Amino acid sequence: MYHGIINVYKEKGMTSFDVVAKLRKICGQKKIGHTGTLDPEAEGVLPVCLGKATKVCDLLTDRDKEYITILRLGIETDTQDLTGNVIAQKDTAGLTPEMVSEAIRSFVGVQEQIPPMYSAKKINGKKLYEYAREGLEVERKPETITVYEIEILKMNLPEVTLRIACSKGTYIRTLCHDIGKMLQTGGAMASLLRSRAAGYALEDAHRLSEIAEITEAGQLSRILQPIEDVFSDLPDACSKPEYDVALMNGSKLPAEAFAKAMPDDGSSFRTYTSDGTFVGLYYYSKEDAICRVKKLFLER
Repeated sequence: MYHGIINVYKEKGMTSFDVVAKLRKICGQKKIGHTGTLDPEAEGVLPVCLGKATKVCDLLTDRDKEYITILRLGIETDTQDLTGNVIAQKDTAGLTPEMVSEAIRSFVGVQEQIPPMYSAKKINGKKLYEYAREGLEVERKPETITVYEIEILKMNLPEVTLRIACSKGTYIRTLCHDIGKMLQTGGAMASLLRSRAAGYALEDAHRLSEIAEITEAGQLSRILQPIEDVFSDLPDACSKPEYDVALMNGSKLPAEAFAKAMPDDGSSFRTYTSDGTFVGLYYYSKEDAICRVKKLFLER
């Protein structure tokens, strides 16, 4: 069984679940999970976890993302993108680049965003798009999101190409809709490319056809990212030889079991055996001077 993370380039017309299903056939294993849904018409970075790496799916889903999108002003649809039914159109002749730039940049920062009806978010155990397909609109609570940066890459009104760095839970379709609403012309998302997710970049992503060829050649490990890379921002500590077995078993360990001082604020740290084998995450409890396991990823 393979253990690690593949940076997949999801192509248009596929769901995230389609990607997982195809990878299961390519890799010959069932234990595979994706790290955040991309709409079928969207494309770009989709980190996929294999084997023991599925334990970090939620963690990767929660991390920041970056998108390249085209905003079409002067149109409003029921899905907030161009795949939906047009419900309003307005003239954009009065818009100037300065007006549009000012409106777009006002969306940088922490804000409340109402999830769109055409989304996979669940309310009362049912996905919003299922309600929408039945012609129903349900009340949605605003979600707190953060837009860290919006860069205008190209402006050819009524279209604007944007690069958006944002927190998890941000709907780019809704952002386009809200910008159009502010400009009083309406707006919809014309295209979406995820250029970065959880530290994985577009230039390093692999299409499924490429992954199939690499796997057939017996070289999948060449593009499989190790689980420990997900935690590269955390401090690390190697156990002393006499504590290796206890560490691999996930046992409680005294601080002196490791060859360096422990972070005393309760934060997680990467653990390795004395020979450098990655085991998982531990945290240190200063109160009783004990290190406890948070997650084990040791491949056995």
